[in-house]
Amino acid sequence: MSDLAMLRGEFAQRFGGEPAFYQAPGRVNLIGEYTDYNGGFVMPAAIGFFTTVAIRPRSDRRLRVHSLNIAKTVELDLETLRTTQLPRRGQPHWSNYVAGVARSLLLHGVDLQGADLLIHGEVPIGSGLSSSAALELACALALADTAGASLEPQTLALLCQQAENQFVGTRCGIMDQFASACGRAGHALLIDCRSTEYRLLPLEAQMRSPDDLAAVRLVICNTEVRHHHASGEYNRRREQCELAVQYLNGIAGSVTSLRDVSLEMLQAQRGGMKDVIFRRSRHVVEENARVEGAAQALAESNLGRFGEYMYASHRSLRDDFEVSCLELDLMVRLATEIDGVYGARMTGGGFGGCTVNLVRDDAVERFSALVGERYRHATGRESQIYVCGSVDGVARVAA
Repeated sequence: MSDLAMLRGEFAQRFGGEPAFYQAPGRVNLIGEYTDYNGGFVMPAAIGFFTTVAIRPRSDRRLRVHSLNIAKTVELDLETLRTTQLPRRGQPHWSNYVAGVARSLLLHGVDLQGADLLIHGEVPIGSGLSSSAALELACALALADTAGASLEPQTLALLCQQAENQFVGTRCGIMDQFASACGRAGHALLIDCRSTEYRLLPLEAQMRSPDDLAAVRLVICNTEVRHHHASGEYNRRREQCELAVQYLNGIAGSVTSLRDVSLEMLQAQRGGMKDVIFRRSRHVVEENARVEGAAQALAESNLGRFGEYMYASHRSLRDDFEVSCLELDLMVRLATEIDGVYGARMTGGGFGGCTVNLVRDDAVERFSALVGERYRHATGRESQIYVCGSVDGVARVAA
């Protein structure tokens, strides 16, 4: 959690006055990758890496925003945001998240007022842990609250997704924003991305080893790589899924997303589809089934079966959806070689970033040491390894 005293001092030095503080967490997705924009199921948990926004109102209609991480300041005019070209070109990329959120709030009818904002992020950028969603949600609640508007977490999440889709130009689904908005300590969320309905799944309480002698922890391994083509490839995967829907709807009718497609239907149409479109579709259809199976396994505290779903998910993301990379595959392979690991997979958009691992508590120290050492030996890179717990979603925090 960010040092609020440090941020208060930075804010006073840069802007003057006493700010209010808002925090939103990143997330790790346990299973259910690339299913969210296909109307499917996902199972994320909000984790204890936060983006913090310090904010104080101004008397004019301008937002003055400084990022401590980037050491840059931008100014935004609220009067012109409604008509700004989408996505906004030629501006610092990080500021488009802030501008997009402000624009979404304005179009939603929130009467924003000018403000000074100081932003500090702890979520590793490019890690697949949703630094962008944490930034969006923290800014959204800070701006809405300062304007006196009370919005439900689900509404904030949808407005932030709209900002990233329209203003930043990343055609993401709802999962990242929803997890950052609606997360609950001690729980994962099983989200139906078509209806946006969700239920909380007890996480820490269910994650016990079979002999009940040790808890099982979420351990995140950061490959410390992010391949340059990730953003364009993300959007391309969505386009391929949409092509599959168009084709299958023309054959069967009533197919509005890959959520409507069974594996039997897909297999029956394989001969008429390009191989790459078929494989993208197969990943999504089978991943939805894996999420539902993993939720049942978690309810039964069957971590062995939960881990099998994780491994299967990674293989599908590697082979059918082709969003893994050598470093992620290596991290997963290293995890399989260590006793006390129930499951591992890439998490997030892929092409670098992180893996998520289920590791028995008494094996975490050995796991971290061995994975770090073997990854460094194989790649020459240092990896960051985080042992995480699930946390509550976006909120105002006391100074």
